[in-house]
Amino acid sequence: MNSRLRHWREAATLLLAAGTPARPPRSPLGPFDYELLLLQRSSRSGFMPRAHVFPGGLVEAADFSADWLGLLPASPHCGLGLVKPPPLGSSRAPLFATDRERLGSPLPGEVAFRICAIRETFEEAGILLLVPGRGPAAGSGPAPPLPAERLPPAAELGEWRRRVQEDPACFLHLCRHLGCVPNIWALQEWSNWLTPVGRAGRGGRRYDTAFYLCCLEKRPPHASQDDREVTAFLWSSPLEAIERFKSQEIWFAPPQFYELCRLCNFSSLHELHKFSSDRALEGCERWMSVVLTASDGYIQLLPGDELYPEDPDYTGEKKIIMSTDKKVEDLMKEGSVFHRIVIKNINDFAVYVNIQAKYKHMNPLMINSDCPDYNSRL
Repeated sequence: MNSRLRHWREAATLLLAAGTPARPPRSPLGPFDYELLLLQRSSRSGFMPRAHVFPGGLVEAADFSADWLGLLPASPHCGLGLVKPPPLGSSRAPLFATDRERLGSPLPGEVAFRICAIRETFEEAGILLLVPGRGPAAGSGPAPPLPAERLPPAAELGEWRRRVQEDPACFLHLCRHLGCVPNIWALQEWSNWLTPVGRAGRGGRRYDTAFYLCCLEKRPPHASQDDREVTAFLWSSPLEAIERFKSQEIWFAPPQFYELCRLCNFSSLHELHKFSSDRALEGCERWMSVVLTASDGYIQLLPGDELYPEDPDYTGEKKIIMSTDKKVEDLMKEGSVFHRIVIKNINDFAVYVNIQAKYKHMNPLMINSDCPDYNSRL
């Protein structure tokens, strides 16, 4: 937890993929043999009310508690591998590069952010991503569920959930009580998104969020909304989630749309797990979109796009506004180097990328867009 940050707060979120029997394909991309957990935020939420999101939330001081070192392995980074140095001319995202010991915590950020994502998944969805003992979990495939005999009765687990929601420090007490630890080794670093200027929530809330991916052998037996922050939950393949979005059944923000399109590259859970595991130590790039307002819509520009500013206004203090009288289609026809999300309306997004993905990552797929076939279309 970095109390020195003035413009945004640190957070962690989890793309939780769980195996499910393959169903008849609904498109050439299917069938998918896994589903993702999506949670619907409360209408009272101060940030993206009613949106469907991945489980996650703010990093708390308890996630950085030195007491975790008494439960987790004593090896460097608690058994997590060391991320490789970034490519020449790049730097590690500040969220991960910050020296946490200088901020008073002996727990590395890579460990604390994973604990946060796992804790929030329990708070919001009632799912416990733990392993018995001190870890790490054995095996190289998707993570198995916690053995049923390790779980307390439903009523007791519900009481623990309530306590953790009231006091995040109780998550450590729960792990100690169960003789388990958070399965931080099942979470692979995936991406890092910064809330753009002008898209802050109530009170100017902006977030620097670590996105992790976790693959489970099968859907956890217990999942339920908390009826506080979360009012409903949904298991869906990436493609079905996008179809629901386009048919206006659900809504999610551009980063979630982008990541769902990226996951459409993988219809197999084991392929997804292998890809995320193989690139787990490559790191990721921090992205903050910059909004370009056109006459008939918006374009969220991402790093690498030809229109992305050389010196983006990360803090909002420069009060820079990018706008044009041109239409989105004209801007697309004029362009040649794309990394952008085109927004025609609240349920009409399209991702265009023709640059090489960094950190051995994968570009998103273009999904059923009504936009013309530009030279960047994937």
